[in-house]
Amino acid sequence: MSFGQGGPSWGPGESRTPDWAALAEASASRGRRRRWLLVGGGALATAVVAAIVATAVITTDGKGGSSGSDKNASGLPAPADLPSQSSEPRPSFSSVAPPPPPDPKEFIADERKDKAPVTVDAFFPGRRLTMGDRAYVKGATARTTNCAATTQGALGSILAANGCDQVIRATYTRNGAAVTVGVAVFGTEAEAGKAARQASGGIASLSGAGVPTFCRGGSVCRRTANSYGRYAYFTVGGFTSGKNVTTADKNVYAVGDDLTDFTFRQIRHRGDVQASSAAAAPAT
Repeated sequence: MSFGQGGPSWGPGESRTPDWAALAEASASRGRRRRWLLVGGGALATAVVAAIVATAVITTDGKGGSSGSDKNASGLPAPADLPSQSSEPRPSFSSVAPPPPPDPKEFIADERKDKAPVTVDAFFPGRRLTMGDRAYVKGATARTTNCAATTQGALGSILAANGCDQVIRATYTRNGAAVTVGVAVFGTEAEAGKAARQASGGIASLSGAGVPTFCRGGSVCRRTANSYGRYAYFTVGGFTSGKNVTTADKNVYAVGDDLTDFTFRQIRHRGDVQASSAAAAPAT
């Protein structure tokens, strides 16, 4: 006999004694269904809330939210819109390109621009010269406007014909070798270059200040001639003992090459210094 769905049921023989096991099972079954419904309903509610929040975030981030609220997703007031154009002054740049820096060689190519002092110390400063690991002792120095008096052979007339203004000489020694370098000063680069190309004979050696006479009396010595800007520079190198120089005497060649390189650097330095000063001077 039954009292409807979920009602009490009687055991076999209709003894009117409740089937407690069946009742307990039915009660447990109904409890399980309620729990599943509660869990399922909670999950559904969570999904609905998440969808609403996502929609709110998307709507707030967009430009056209329907709520008209001025708050972002965090609930804080949104920053005010920045103006599309700033009223602050902006830098302006000239369309005219700046002039190129002055060429250092221009300042040593012509006496009209080369205003640096022409002295012994300007070309051969100090008492010693060091080139790499080689040290040279400076001997005698001299400066004269009588260019021909500083030469041997035909070089004197060549200097005079090209307008030589003065000659500065200095002698350096190392390990028994001595080299005299002479810088002949002209008015223009063209004059100095022509004198160097025409060079014959050579600069005369300069003794004194502890350096004995060398490269005189017919001894064989090494001679060079070069020019840079309005300066022609010459060397004569040999042994202080008077021994003739041969191509095997690397020491004499090394001294001559170092002195030639150093003189070139000193002349170029004159141009660098004057060009830098001109570039730093205020425009007039």
